[in-house]
Amino acid sequence: MVKHTGDLLVLCVAMLASIAILSKGAMAEDQSKGPIFLNIDHASICGSNLDSLRQAFTSVGLGSDYGGPHANGVTHMALLGFENGSYLELIAPQNAGKVAGSGWSNLMAGDAGPCAWAISSQDIGEDVARLKAAGVPVSGPEDGSRKRPDGMSVEWQTANLGSGAPGTTLPFLIQDRTPRAWRVQPTESLKDSGLTGFAMIVVGVRDLNAASALFEKAFNWQPPVIEEHGDFDAKLAYFPGMHVILATPLRAGRGWLAERLQKFGDSPAAFLLSARDFSAVSKKFHLSGNKTWFQQQVSWFDEHKLNGWRIGVVGQ
Repeated sequence: MVKHTGDLLVLCVAMLASIAILSKGAMAEDQSKGPIFLNIDHASICGSNLDSLRQAFTSVGLGSDYGGPHANGVTHMALLGFENGSYLELIAPQNAGKVAGSGWSNLMAGDAGPCAWAISSQDIGEDVARLKAAGVPVSGPEDGSRKRPDGMSVEWQTANLGSGAPGTTLPFLIQDRTPRAWRVQPTESLKDSGLTGFAMIVVGVRDLNAASALFEKAFNWQPPVIEEHGDFDAKLAYFPGMHVILATPLRAGRGWLAERLQKFGDSPAAFLLSARDFSAVSKKFHLSGNKTWFQQQVSWFDEHKLNGWRIGVVGQ
């Protein structure tokens, strides 16, 4: 069940940024000994055209680096690399309209924007075994790769948790097979920006209690705390000290979130970034809609320039 009390939104975010989550030790630990902390590897923005995605983010001051085509022959990507090593991936079909073969086909074709998220694994085989033992459906590991513009091949393994497309509700696991520095470097447009990485993944869900129970089972978390926010047209469930907020529509069948869930199903609805200096970042990027979520400030990039996608910043 979900508790209806207030709490801090980004409790221990600075500490969590330095913890290797789903590490060998954490995953080997018996669930009764405590919660498992998640290290966000990256989060993805899906669209039908990569140039359009990149232009939208450039328009709000977030210029991206082209990352190259994936080995699946279907998609390619650009990225915004943060100083803590995480990154925002912009992913789209290599050929316009040809999205078959990707788990995110519907999300790309519909220009969904936020569509998936991944967490780092230090031992993906061990992590998969632990999650299966906890009763969480897991597929993989599977090999993946992409070729950078300089011709270098970047390789990894992934495993999908739960049902649906990878990373749409529960995150997917990713472990590098080549050095991580080959996969991501801090992006020039983010240097001295004050943006340091991800604070929160906001996952849109139709059944808040069922989704909460899934995260509690997978990662041995305590039930979330709840707030209702008319500005976001959603009831929000925050797991204290973790990087996850679940969001469900305040009004059944009405509002932007209800429409999104109807079109795309459960999937990330917004990404919140962390800021070294919230006030300075707000001014630099002309953020707006400043509200308080779980006793922390939240402001947003211009969603009109971002095709309606919700990308925000959390104050610490």
